[in-house]
Amino acid sequence: MSRSRSKKMEFVRQFEGAQVLDGLLELAGTSHDSLTVLAHMRQAHAEGRPSQEVIPSLFGQEPRFESPELARRLFQNLLGLWDLVQEGKQVRLEDGPRPPRPKKQKTEPPQPFAPGEPDTAFVEGAWRYLEDDEKARTRLNDAFENKQDALLGVLDAAGLSDEGYGVARHLLFELHAMLELGWPQGLASVAPAALETPGMETSPVPTALTAYADEALFEAEQDEEHPLSPEELATARTLVKRGLAALWSARKGK
Repeated sequence: MSRSRSKKMEFVRQFEGAQVLDGLLELAGTSHDSLTVLAHMRQAHAEGRPSQEVIPSLFGQEPRFESPELARRLFQNLLGLWDLVQEGKQVRLEDGPRPPRPKKQKTEPPQPFAPGEPDTAFVEGAWRYLEDDEKARTRLNDAFENKQDALLGVLDAAGLSDEGYGVARHLLFELHAMLELGWPQGLASVAPAALETPGMETSPVPTALTAYADEALFEAEQDEEHPLSPEELATARTLVKRGLAALWSARKGK
C-alpha cells in the first residue's frame, strides 16, 4: 500500500464543527443534529457510559452511507466530539462570532410550533427573541411569575444556594417563555406536586427543549466564577426536568 493511500485511509478522531457534523448526520439518516448529539454525550459521560454504548444509540437503525469515506468521516467527528466531552473542554457549535445586527432591526418572534413540537431551529429563534426584545422578555417573565407562582414556591423551598436557585429559576422561565411563544393557547398553572413527584423528570418532552436545558446546566457547572457543585447540580437538574415535563403537560387544548 502506498504512503498516500495509507494516509487517506487513516482514522483520525477529530470534530470538524457543527456544520460538517450536521451534514454527515443528515446523510446517515438520523434525526439528531450536533446540538442534541452533544447533549446526549454530556449526559452519558456524566453517567459513566462508554462511547461504544453512546454512539450507536444515536441511530434508530443502522446508518446508511453512500461511501465508506462518508462513514469514516462521520465516526471521526463523533469520536472527536466525544473526546472533547471527556476532556471537559468547551465545545463551540458555531463556526464563529455572530455577525452584528443592523441598528434598529427588530427581532421577530419565532413561528409557533403548535400543534407539533419545537425543534432546534425554534428553540434557537425563541432564545434570540428573548435575548433581543426586552419588552417581550419582561412581559413573558411577568406571565411566568403570575401563572407559575406555585412552581416558584416549590423552587424557593428546595434549599438551593442563590446561584443554584438563579440557574433553575432562569432556565424554567426560558422554557416557559418558549412554550408560550410556540403554543398560542398558552399554558395552565402547574401544580406544586409536579416538582415533588419522583419519576416526573423521566416524562417524555421534546428533544430540543431537553437539549437546551442540558446545555444550560452544563454551562452552570462549568461557570468560572460560581460553578454549581455536583450535588447542587443534580438537585437543580431534577427540578428543571420535572418542571419542564410539567410545563409541557400544561399546554392548553393539547
